[in-house]
Amino acid sequence: MKHLLWYGLLLLLLFAGDRTGGYFLRDKALQSEFRYGKLYRRQAAADVLLLGNSRGLCFYQPYIEEITGRSTCNLSYNGLPMNAAKCLTLDFLDLKNFEWDGKSQQMLIDVTLCDRDNPSLLPGFLPYLERSKHLDTLIRHQMPKVWWGAQISHLFRYNHEVFQRSLYYQHRSDKDWLLDREIAPDLAAKVSQNSYDLEIQPQLIKQLAETVSAAKASGWEVTLLISPYFPGFTVKNLDQLKAQIEAATGLPVHDYRSALADPTAFGDFMHLNKKGSMQYLDLLKKDGVLKL
Repeated sequence: MKHLLWYGLLLLLLFAGDRTGGYFLRDKALQSEFRYGKLYRRQAAADVLLLGNSRGLCFYQPYIEEITGRSTCNLSYNGLPMNAAKCLTLDFLDLKNFEWDGKSQQMLIDVTLCDRDNPSLLPGFLPYLERSKHLDTLIRHQMPKVWWGAQISHLFRYNHEVFQRSLYYQHRSDKDWLLDREIAPDLAAKVSQNSYDLEIQPQLIKQLAETVSAAKASGWEVTLLISPYFPGFTVKNLDQLKAQIEAATGLPVHDYRSALADPTAFGDFMHLNKKGSMQYLDLLKKDGVLKL
């Protein structure tokens, strides 16, 4: 009996420590200046919403705000799949305390986030489960063991790079989170030897269409884009993806895959650097795609 009491006390201490630690780390995540902390503490209001995977990070927010005079929010993340992007967007649209200033509202989406599932990223959003019924449902259905682990242990929710980024951005803005290097010349010279096999994921295209419908119903103008790739870099199946997305959403996909010829505008074959992003955004503004 004495041993049972000690075991019970130990379990109680472990439970209390887990819940106390989880509460402390949740507070850190929510008070961060990182994009998802701002979203879930209801301070992410913006005139321009940006969405994509790592290529969506190429929407350089300070420059967009400079050339348009409009505020921005970027929900993009490295490897972000469309199913998680839909949850984040719906949560953004659900926040009722946004006070819009009368400017038009535009959503820019780089459609290449529809190319693959990324289940390894989903646990990164566990810190926000209590603030998002959409993320809670997605993770519970797609990764039930992970979801149950997060119910049993609240500390388990913070064992991911997404939370680590929230710590890094605890007291600094993430609006300049953008690859800022030039592609190495020896790598650039091998562009003809490299390509990317983009996957067609019908279920993610469906998620994109549903996201577009929800945004339009909330009064947002939605613009679909293919951002630039390094000149000469081949992305297989991109035309098929574009055609299927246009059919599913009823919107044109503005195709800028070959819009930039300057190799120094890229950090690698798939990502613009800061210089390239500014050139790209100037093109979007010139073409009337990026609204003033």
